[in-house]
Amino acid sequence: MNRQAQAAVLFLTGGAILHAALTDLYLRYVKAGLQPLLVAAGIVLIATAIATVWYERQAARVSDGDAGGVGSGDGRQAARTSAGDGPEPEQHHEAAADTDTDTGRAVDAAAEAPARTADPDDHAHAHAHVHAHVHHEPRISWLLVLPLLALILVAPPALGSYSAMRTGTALQKQPWGFADLPAGETIRLNLVDYAGRAAYDHGRSLDHRHIKIAGLLALDRDGTPYLVRMALSCCAADAQPVKIGLTGRIPPVLRPDSWLEVTGTYTAKRTKDPVNDGIIPFLDVTEVKPVKAPRDPYDESWNG
Repeated sequence: MNRQAQAAVLFLTGGAILHAALTDLYLRYVKAGLQPLLVAAGIVLIATAIATVWYERQAARVSDGDAGGVGSGDGRQAARTSAGDGPEPEQHHEAAADTDTDTGRAVDAAAEAPARTADPDDHAHAHAHVHAHVHHEPRISWLLVLPLLALILVAPPALGSYSAMRTGTALQKQPWGFADLPAGETIRLNLVDYAGRAAYDHGRSLDHRHIKIAGLLALDRDGTPYLVRMALSCCAADAQPVKIGLTGRIPPVLRPDSWLEVTGTYTAKRTKDPVNDGIIPFLDVTEVKPVKAPRDPYDESWNG
């Protein structure tokens, strides 16, 4: 992979990151608060790619200039050699000792002349020798293109029911307790809030009230339906599910990974997550309807 190819990969990677950051695509992989950092990273990668191409062109121009300088130097040396006359005739009135001294100097200069005229040739030879021994980057570096192609061509979806049912519930007790719920017979709660109140507050604030909750549908090996939200701390790599079981009026046909809004009432029924023995509370369902997936498929409310 030469410098031009590296610059192309950098440019495409930066463009893909910018595209993801300026659309809702990035929400499949990281929390919403990281969008400014993604935009900055994309801009830096694109700028680096452009700078790499510019410096490579500058280096090529300098290299071409050096090669041209060596050629013109050879021409000037040849011209001097072909037109060169010997030293000016010595004056006949000079002493014999001076003549001998000048002759010795001429002999020394003639001995040094081949070395001086050979310098440009040696430089050109060394220049060609360096170019002949340029080391190319290993071909394995082309594997860096694979993540780029995956992001551009595949665009993996957000984590769904497969990951949720193979990861233990992340439900934790809130040390600061639970806020008062708004008045009304029917209230809307997010899934993490309901699960915490049902598991650790024993539903005291939920009695005799209808609750609406939206989430992702998942089925265990026995076919028991669960409503799930993936709780996110930073990115999809650390996402963990919070689950509530569904009981009551369940539709006969359920499709995993579909988004549902369920209405129901609190029930004391609960079970343990087979993965980590965490508490999974249930909701007694009275109504189920499909809904569109939210803009942000992850829940960040559990970690503030």
